[in-house]
Amino acid sequence: MIQNFNQSWKFKRADVTGAEATAFDDSSWGNVGLPHSFNLPSFLSTSFYVGYGWYRKHFTAPASWSGKSVFLEFQAAFDQAQIYVNGKQVGQHIGGYNGFSIDITSAITASDNVVAVRLNNNWNAQIPPITGDHIFHGGLYRDVNVVVTDPLHVTWYGTWVTTPTLATNSGSSSTVEIKTEVQNNRSAAVNVTLKTDIVDNSGKVVTTVSSQQQIAAGATVTFDQTTPAVSSPSLWHPDHPTMYQAVSYLSDGTGTVDSFTTPFGFRWFTWSGSQGFSLNGSHYWIQGANVHQDHAGWGIGVADSALYRDVKLVKDAGLNFIRGSHYPKAPAFADACDQLGVLLWSENCFWGGLGGGPGAWNHNGGYPDTSADYDAFDTNVLASLTDMIRIHRNHPSIIAWSMGNEDFFSGGPADRVVALLKKEVALTHQLDPAPTGRPAAIGGAQSAIGSTQPDTLGDLAGFNGDGTGYDNPGMPNLVSEYGSNVNVARPGTYDPGWGNLTVTNGMPAQPAWRSGASKWCMFDYSSKMGATYMNTGIVDNFRIPKRAYYWYRNTYAKVAPPTWPTSGTAAGLKLTASTTTLSAVDGTQDAWLLVTVVDSSGKAISNNVTVTLTVTSGPGEFPTGPSITFTPGTTKPASDIAILDGQAATEFRTYYSGTSVITSSSPGLTSDTVTITSQGSPAFVEGQTPPADTRPYTGQ
Repeated sequence: MIQNFNQSWKFKRADVTGAEATAFDDSSWGNVGLPHSFNLPSFLSTSFYVGYGWYRKHFTAPASWSGKSVFLEFQAAFDQAQIYVNGKQVGQHIGGYNGFSIDITSAITASDNVVAVRLNNNWNAQIPPITGDHIFHGGLYRDVNVVVTDPLHVTWYGTWVTTPTLATNSGSSSTVEIKTEVQNNRSAAVNVTLKTDIVDNSGKVVTTVSSQQQIAAGATVTFDQTTPAVSSPSLWHPDHPTMYQAVSYLSDGTGTVDSFTTPFGFRWFTWSGSQGFSLNGSHYWIQGANVHQDHAGWGIGVADSALYRDVKLVKDAGLNFIRGSHYPKAPAFADACDQLGVLLWSENCFWGGLGGGPGAWNHNGGYPDTSADYDAFDTNVLASLTDMIRIHRNHPSIIAWSMGNEDFFSGGPADRVVALLKKEVALTHQLDPAPTGRPAAIGGAQSAIGSTQPDTLGDLAGFNGDGTGYDNPGMPNLVSEYGSNVNVARPGTYDPGWGNLTVTNGMPAQPAWRSGASKWCMFDYSSKMGATYMNTGIVDNFRIPKRAYYWYRNTYAKVAPPTWPTSGTAAGLKLTASTTTLSAVDGTQDAWLLVTVVDSSGKAISNNVTVTLTVTSGPGEFPTGPSITFTPGTTKPASDIAILDGQAATEFRTYYSGTSVITSSSPGLTSDTVTITSQGSPAFVEGQTPPADTRPYTGQ
């Protein structure tokens, strides 16, 4: 059983003595749901809180959990976490971008339980990344689940599915190989049967395999199964992203004690230094964009549905590739790439860069300065890479594992940096080996690390910025970043911003030896480096497209651009929502709201007026609480929550089911409303359910 654990947390942004204790009084703390950022609310800013935060949550263990193994699974916690249950420390984790699982079986009771998390985002020279041009918010900023299993169970991300004969057979058929880790936490050995069904997208079982072995008490073993061949599988491709499932059934002889579902796809690809990239046997030009994860208001604490919308914005622009700059992305993000058909370059968080930022996050270079930190830093880089590959290895959208970005900004000894990159490459080959494995990529390989040219260290090279004009490097490669549009606020101009790319007849050159090109970048993002870095997207941080986005959509998706608004006489507001039904109230679902200034005929105009969105009835909240105000001013904090070109947007979420009425208003203008119905539990009860906390934004 997997149960979402995002609701009803208490939070305090401070280090609090004794907060792990069951009887600790947290009644004065803030009420939050996950995903959550220390910096809620957070808008484009160079600054962020650095220090400690505590999370606490009460929960009851039902009788059905008796005799079971119980785990807390965190999809990320930035970036140094200590986890307590009923006052007892049950685990800890370092590193801010990968998930982890904590066994809490021995710590829970049959009555009320308290989980407490002491978390900090203090700069630490031993934990990657130690620099970068983005922000480093603390927080439980991705989903948390409680997982209840039999003591005999499939481990955390314990399945690995490949299609080893697909390329050999040119896609006409393939066996499926499934490696499954099974853990026996029972007190005695068990004779175990593992049956794995391969299920197509219509729910039909297309092949199956079963095997048995004995597992000693306390042991973990790996079943290695290969199915009979699947004939004429539907291939995964951006134009038709067909998914399959491997469904695992674990039996102890008395019946099924655990089941586990692993989505995967049939596809194969090659990277060539002379012929570029090929997918399923055909040449395929990669045209994509780099993506950071923070959203206006919510910071890095973004709902899964918002991540899906991010990927869809890329797809709708006619782009087919995302470079996951510059850290492992959430499982929901990779899921969206699978489902929508977008290729993904998954990148580890070893990033060279420049200084700037609060709380010692102003380090110059991506490697420690002090020899005492070298070995621990290397260990943690490799651990992050290991977890990234384990978590994401079954995603057909992922076509490369990147070791990092621009590590020529090393700061530390060049020989140590080169040696670490070589260790990452070797580890990647071990964890995801040929012939089905992805290449080990070196991102931002355009400048030397000491006397070493880094593109030669891996299987695939990405060149950024001024490196995009390089001649054929003689190995598989792509332009991993081009065309940074420096400090361009919405609406911007209707052009692609090719930057350093060689352009012929209005389009970048596509030499046979180059696999593709990836725009810097898709979305505006908060940066400790200042506005020059923050406003570089073709979509703003609130997720409203700039005019450059429509250039790409017109060119690649063949969708004509809209008519640009012009100034007029403001008469009213138009409020729309990405959805009017939220299927869950557990922090995984939200709605994107767009408010537009219109004239008396309902036509959109570019006038900027002060606009407030308010939850006038029912449950729900914006990043700032029950209301949010957009201002056309030019001084902080007004300019951080801005209405530009006659439009403003935000994301709405709720942790209670019910009917929410949201009103947009502006002095002297006709208001508009949307109604959003949310489903799930608990239900909102008027007059009893506490309103969302008000979180005034004062600038950062």
